[in-house]
Amino acid sequence: MRLFVRHRSEYSFSQPQARLVQLLRLTPRDHAGQSVVSWWIDVDRDARLKPMRDGYGNQATMLYIDGPIDRITLDVTGEVLTEDRAGMVIGAPEPLPPSYFLQDTPLTKADAAIQAIATADTDGGSGLDRAHLLADTIAEALDHQPTAIAADHDAIACFAAKAADPQGAAHVLIAAARAAGFPARYVAGHVYRPEAIDSHAAHGWAELFIEGYGWIGFDPSEGRCPTDNYIRVAIGLDHREAAPLSGLRTGGGDEALTIDVHVGPEPARD
Repeated sequence: MRLFVRHRSEYSFSQPQARLVQLLRLTPRDHAGQSVVSWWIDVDRDARLKPMRDGYGNQATMLYIDGPIDRITLDVTGEVLTEDRAGMVIGAPEPLPPSYFLQDTPLTKADAAIQAIATADTDGGSGLDRAHLLADTIAEALDHQPTAIAADHDAIACFAAKAADPQGAAHVLIAAARAAGFPARYVAGHVYRPEAIDSHAAHGWAELFIEGYGWIGFDPSEGRCPTDNYIRVAIGLDHREAAPLSGLRTGGGDEALTIDVHVGPEPARD
């Protein structure tokens, strides 16, 4: 599938800022099933952009802007060719061993309730069968909401509430998968939903490492493995480590951030 993306971020500040430094994880990389045709990052004022690779192999960009700054707009646009690989991730940069992704983070801890899900129905079946069963169980256990249920999409809080947005659902699956012995990681990206024109957005799901297969994606919020409707952008132990935008500013006052994302077979139109 040929997909076009526009990710527009608009910052505004109640007081002018002296300096802004941002880490942008907004650029996808090629792997089997995903080819980046073109990709641009545009800023509406003088800025310095420094491409880099982070420790996970993500393509990142450091953004530096000197003030005074009261408003800034970032426009990220691109075109990507995708192919349905049944969630299998082949040919992506892998600087870290799978065992690294067995460690918990504050957002992906498993309490007794999540551990019970992780250890249930584990007799028999291949690792792949167990991973699918676990993902299906998490998908069925949660009421999938478009907005966050708990601060930072915390896995324990989301599972206790039995409701989560895509980021929270991914954290619940990651927590359960690690408790079941599967290396698991968070994926930040985009999804195209043909049936819901106004619902295209930045998205999140999980990848589990299955012996004999490698990394396979599971999206508990959609109840499926990623298809050619998905664009994979960045990975991390959790949502924070794969966040599209993070950084620091020098200056007082409040910050407001508005994000608008378009994903589809046609370029976005203003």
